[in-house]
Amino acid sequence: MEFSEFIQTPKVEDAFLEVENGTVPVTACLTGHHLILYSHNGENKEYWILHKNVDSVEKRYSVEKNLLVLKCKDFTQHQITIPTADDATNIANSIETLSSLNNPALQYPFFHRPKFTFDEDGYDLFCTEHRFASLSKMSDQWRISNINLHFSVCNSYPSQVIVPKDISNEMIVKSAKFRYGGRFPILSYLHTNGRVVMRCGQPLTGQNQKRCKEDEKLINIVLGSTHRGYILDTRTTQAALQARSKGGGFETEFNYPQWRKFHNSLQKYSIQQESFVRIVEACQDRNASSDRWQSKLESSNWLSHVKDVLSAACLVAQCVDREGASVLVHGSEGTDSTLLVTSLTQVILDPYCRTIRGFLCLIDMEWVQAGHPFADRCFHGAQSNQRTRSEGPTFTLFLDCVHQLLQQFPLSFEFSALLLIHLHRHAYASGFGTFLCNNEMERRKFKVRTKTVSLWSYLLSVNVLPMFLNPLYQTRPGVIWPSVAPQSLKLWDGLFLKDIDPSPEVQRIVSESISYMEDLQNQISELTKEISLLEREEETTSPLLQNGQNQAIDCQNSA
Repeated sequence: MEFSEFIQTPKVEDAFLEVENGTVPVTACLTGHHLILYSHNGENKEYWILHKNVDSVEKRYSVEKNLLVLKCKDFTQHQITIPTADDATNIANSIETLSSLNNPALQYPFFHRPKFTFDEDGYDLFCTEHRFASLSKMSDQWRISNINLHFSVCNSYPSQVIVPKDISNEMIVKSAKFRYGGRFPILSYLHTNGRVVMRCGQPLTGQNQKRCKEDEKLINIVLGSTHRGYILDTRTTQAALQARSKGGGFETEFNYPQWRKFHNSLQKYSIQQESFVRIVEACQDRNASSDRWQSKLESSNWLSHVKDVLSAACLVAQCVDREGASVLVHGSEGTDSTLLVTSLTQVILDPYCRTIRGFLCLIDMEWVQAGHPFADRCFHGAQSNQRTRSEGPTFTLFLDCVHQLLQQFPLSFEFSALLLIHLHRHAYASGFGTFLCNNEMERRKFKVRTKTVSLWSYLLSVNVLPMFLNPLYQTRPGVIWPSVAPQSLKLWDGLFLKDIDPSPEVQRIVSESISYMEDLQNQISELTKEISLLEREEETTSPLLQNGQNQAIDCQNSA
């Protein structure tokens, strides 16, 4: 397939691009992956707009001009005036077609050849063997299973998974047949106290309340004979009962006696998508009054979704850390709300997940390799007129929850909110292969690993990484407990209102404040070193002083 067959008008002269201070005369050129605008105002500047990033093309034709408004998935907009209506229509149609190509092999990552140098292959950042080696130091109750090597057991799981060591591969296969999509229970997180978080798909009990003894053993063996655990179902009780009539279902306490089940409802990704659309519409409405804008923001229910996810993750974290109980998490499919809860729980519990490398490893493990269908969920954004039922902002919702944690604990994260914004943008449109396809099986089919470059390679490169560092970061062990009160949750203006640039004076104040905070951080580090040195000196001199005092007392007694 040639891209040229989708390009009706490859080049247009005498076009105009609207910028902040007016318009710029440009030449518009269409390629297979970009609309390139070459300016003619003396700056010789180039504007590259990735087709995949364009969510919709709005045509505004009048007697005076033929205006195209490109609304992008990262919430930016580009307004371009084309000399003739025919050329404008041709360009609009071409962009709409090229931005909606389904074939992963035609996506930009397969053609992009980054010029930056990187020290490591990002596709090797997370490795099941390395993770297993780390957790083996804490527990010997687990093993790596290659039962899914050819994705025959579960097509949305990776080829290697970590399971209880006393569970055979034959038992895993039977458990997989009892779980939705073959997503049998696997290890998600091992806490420092030995308790675990596991995830899976819903059990296929059906109306006859079928059971699977292998599945029961797999789950029960995690607890041993003395501990109890919790099963968190991200559906309402009614939804779980309705699922049973369609072949799905839930665990019963009779078959899983050591587990206590409770429901913590999270909305499906389709409902979240509706809220996503409404909050973006509200933030794009520049003419709304303050009261109307606040009303639209509240009616979107986006922050309600943020609150619900944070509450569920805090509940799981509390069970694991404070009650010393293991938790099994699932919803219906196990690819959306389940991953939201398990990944966010780890950010709360594990300080390593709050470092840049640890956070990227978490995303790789709990989202990319865990089978979150990025290609389906992020096919269109919030401003498209051609949405599908499979689209949803699940990953963006996760990033927003992490942003809320970062705002409440600014010293506990090695990275800044800018990293989260970049991750959102690359999930929807990228020159890197990390978020391509729906699962590892598809990525292997299209040879993503060998034919594209990992986003992690770029983000961790020497010249790029400093851009995402948080100058306030302090290494702090332990758990963070966020507030989920409505007044504690804020609109993520850096993402949803990103085109509202602060004034130069505000930018100067922010820059000076950051520099001042960096200086304070350096002073704190120096003082901490001095305190440590003085403490060590005190430790060495204290015994000498004590001996001297004892000798003086002995002399007095002798006298």
